[in-house]
Amino acid sequence: MADVMRSGSAEEPQDSEHREGAPDRGSQHPKSKGKKKSSFWVELPILIVTALVLTVLIQAFLARVYVIPSQSMEQTLHGCTGCNNDRVLVDKVSYRFSEPEPGDVVVFRGPQPWVQNEFTAEESTNPVAGFFQGAVALLGFGAPDEKDFVKRVIAVGGQTVECCDPQNRVLVDGKPLNEPYVYWEPGRGVGQDEFAPVTVPQGHLWVMGDNRNDSSDSRVQGGGGTNGAVPVDNVIGKAQVIVLPPTRWQSIPEPNPQSTALGAPAWQGGLPLGVGFAAAFPAVWMGRRLVGAVSKRRQSE
Repeated sequence: MADVMRSGSAEEPQDSEHREGAPDRGSQHPKSKGKKKSSFWVELPILIVTALVLTVLIQAFLARVYVIPSQSMEQTLHGCTGCNNDRVLVDKVSYRFSEPEPGDVVVFRGPQPWVQNEFTAEESTNPVAGFFQGAVALLGFGAPDEKDFVKRVIAVGGQTVECCDPQNRVLVDGKPLNEPYVYWEPGRGVGQDEFAPVTVPQGHLWVMGDNRNDSSDSRVQGGGGTNGAVPVDNVIGKAQVIVLPPTRWQSIPEPNPQSTALGAPAWQGGLPLGVGFAAAFPAVWMGRRLVGAVSKRRQSE
């Protein structure tokens, strides 16, 4: 009997050790080995190259940053001597589905009659330096390397524009414009130069600067008249936002001077706001649904 008790007491610690200390082989799961993470210094060049490629593609097809060194659009856009010239984001998509309208601030390639460019970039004779100069300009951080202009659309094809009425206002189809964006530069007077009626050719735009007495625009380029009109095909895009310097970060006001002057119904002026509210609700709803779906998926994992 004693032998049985000793045998039992001798086996009990082993059983206890098996229960408490030994791992349960049946409950073990092989640990999944995660993929070895790539070194940060290996991924960094890939990220930089990818970002640069995306930047070039976006600026080529969707939007591009342009520097404004001209005073012709003061004070809507700053391009004065000695100040921080504005850099504006130009939307290249909008005019693929619509046409430029009066009041739009547009960037365009100067047509052939426009022989006087508002600015010229000094090009280096060194091919390597020239390459980097062009690359920096393409990214929107250097001086522009094209004969591009920025002006405000005053009239479109088929309309007749002239200046001025007794109140010193531009007329389109005989109706005076309301132009709150016009800036009178000190020392240049507050009267606009008069010009005879011009019927804008179809497919063209009549453009003028907001700094009305310091702008070389459709009134004088190419000798004025129809030669000063800009083909719609030359329009690069619509200036939407001032992105630099940070103190000037804002959208660009584009009131339609014709709709104001012609007395458009009040409900038309509220259309953009109404559309914004109408689009906001489904956007918020979709956003909440997406966040909820992501949360549920994380919880299930």
